[in-house]
Amino acid sequence: MKLILSTSNIMSGGPSVIRRPFFEKSNTELTSSLRANFSAHQSPSNTTNGSPPKPSYKSWTSRSDSCLSIPAHTPSPLTEPRESYDITVKLFYLPNIPADRRCSQTREAIELVLKELGTSSIDLLIVSFPGISFDADDEDSDFDDPPSAPQSASENDGGCVDAEVPPEDIDTMITTWRALEKIQQEGLVSRLGIAEFGVTRLSKFLEQTRIKPSVNQINVRDCCVVPKPLILHAKQQQIELLTHNDCTNILPRGTLRQILGSGDNGSGILAGDGNEDGLMGDVEPQWVVKYTAVVKNRGVVENKGYFAVAEVRQE
Repeated sequence: MKLILSTSNIMSGGPSVIRRPFFEKSNTELTSSLRANFSAHQSPSNTTNGSPPKPSYKSWTSRSDSCLSIPAHTPSPLTEPRESYDITVKLFYLPNIPADRRCSQTREAIELVLKELGTSSIDLLIVSFPGISFDADDEDSDFDDPPSAPQSASENDGGCVDAEVPPEDIDTMITTWRALEKIQQEGLVSRLGIAEFGVTRLSKFLEQTRIKPSVNQINVRDCCVVPKPLILHAKQQQIELLTHNDCTNILPRGTLRQILGSGDNGSGILAGDGNEDGLMGDVEPQWVVKYTAVVKNRGVVENKGYFAVAEVRQE
């Protein structure tokens, strides 16, 4: 069964959402927003000794065929004309998911965002490949290690990089990029972007692209210092450099199981801990997408949120 998890618009959740630290890592923002949205949709009907029981997940989710929406979701369309907004979407391809699924994953992610915002196109689509972490101290080290070597996670990553996931090879990235080029040519996306590419990886990537990325988004942990060789190379190729605080490993399997589980901090979607009503099976995250709609003339983020898709397979 497919699970579609949504945060709804996290900018409309009141002061507790809006006052989050500006540099909060995306994995924390994602998981806390999912928990908050799930909790908001759960409405216990009975109270025993002051402790309300968890309602059945069936009362606050919606099911269609073999797809479960968590929670039951209502879109939050943009309030002003489309031309008033800059809409950016970042799609996180997750580790251990076959790359040949990415074409359908990308289209599904875009369709969810377009439906959510009530529009027909997005301005910028950035894709994040698994196992890549930008190193501001050694921007030319993209391929110093063998391609099969694991990507190390530093203490500063805060768990954002999966130490057991090797960086993806260029050929696989290019195969994915071909599907993105087609989506852009169809008019669904105006510009394409990549994340965490140093000079070496970027150079090899550009040799094989038909449509160049217009943005390279990098996570610079060391006082936001962008290496000069990358600045010069990006300028030469007319690629805009943007910094971010997103996690490559944004939704590990264990974290997802905690969120959906039947423990104290879980939502009761999965069976266990006395919850016989939950879904049986092993849950595996497939992809995560983050979307942001900014009102151009005011620089205000009107709509921001996440969708995450997972599969539950019988054990």
